[in-house]
Amino acid sequence: MPQFITFGEIMMRMAPPGFLRIQQTLPGPIDVTFAGAEANVAASLSMLGADVAFVSALPDNPLTDACLATLRGLDVNTAHVIRSSAGRMGIYFVEGGANQRPSRVIYDRDGSTISLTAPGEYDWGTAFQGAHSLHVSGITPALSEQAAAATIAAVQQAQNAGVRVSCDLNYRAKLWNWKPGVERKQLAADTMALVLPHVDILIANEADCGDVLGIHAGHSNVDSGNVEVQAYPDVARQVVSRFPNLKFVATTLRESISASHNNWGAMLFDVSSDKALFAPESDGAYQPYKIRNIVDRVGGGDAFAAGLLFALNHDDYAGPQEALQFASASSCLAHSILGDFNFSNRTEVDALMAGSGSGRVVR
Repeated sequence: MPQFITFGEIMMRMAPPGFLRIQQTLPGPIDVTFAGAEANVAASLSMLGADVAFVSALPDNPLTDACLATLRGLDVNTAHVIRSSAGRMGIYFVEGGANQRPSRVIYDRDGSTISLTAPGEYDWGTAFQGAHSLHVSGITPALSEQAAAATIAAVQQAQNAGVRVSCDLNYRAKLWNWKPGVERKQLAADTMALVLPHVDILIANEADCGDVLGIHAGHSNVDSGNVEVQAYPDVARQVVSRFPNLKFVATTLRESISASHNNWGAMLFDVSSDKALFAPESDGAYQPYKIRNIVDRVGGGDAFAAGLLFALNHDDYAGPQEALQFASASSCLAHSILGDFNFSNRTEVDALMAGSGSGRVVR
């Protein structure tokens, strides 16, 4: 496998046990793990069997010791993580939703080390030696002007070094507030317009495309759970017309019946063939996974991104259609695992692709 690089912020994730709300559990015990979109992708890629390194900036303290030990324990290379005396480790709190009560995220990320780190402090020349792909998201540039500049510099230097770039658009309205006087969606649109010309593979759901690019999928409404699948190829074509450098545009297709029940699948638009592919399929027709009793949906999109990047770059998967099937199955499994990291291996994903979805005990 080629080497993958991911760049972004990793945080402490704090979650009440089970489906308790924060007010029910504090003061009291809370589950602490580490998470962040780009770190989630790195961890998942590594658990699938890829060679992957994570680039970030973190405070030089024992919290970072624990965080990096966790990543190294998953065989993620952390040699390119900057340790700094400035800033702090970001935190996010998540309440797991159930039935008609949605999951809820509270950010505590202001002043994090990565938001204070200048673009020139990252040694991309060294990090890109032997690397094949760089993965970024729209979350890190939402943190600060410095983090946005660092993301733009990373994708520019990757392109100059011949490194393929993937980006998950990942619009987070709560974060885009670092430029006073500029509306959040406009700030995201202006910033990502400087990132996307250097991207080969774009991952974005309907809400991301609508909020950042002003492109909508027919009558789809993610809040109501309505997904107009046949409209997504046109969305991809509109995105490509704006950014003709793109080779693939992928989007997850989440139908949210409730917080506990989602239908889940994905589309991959192959620019070279002008063809939209869908997965999972049954008898040649799109048939989403029906995921009931969701354990944890946070990180499901990152599991999809990791699965797609892994399979697109692995000879065992016959082209974009099989890569999309692998990515959809990988993200489906992630919904059954507590925490942001997708602790699913390649054998388990392949088994689900092949139809082993009954959940019978493996002895």
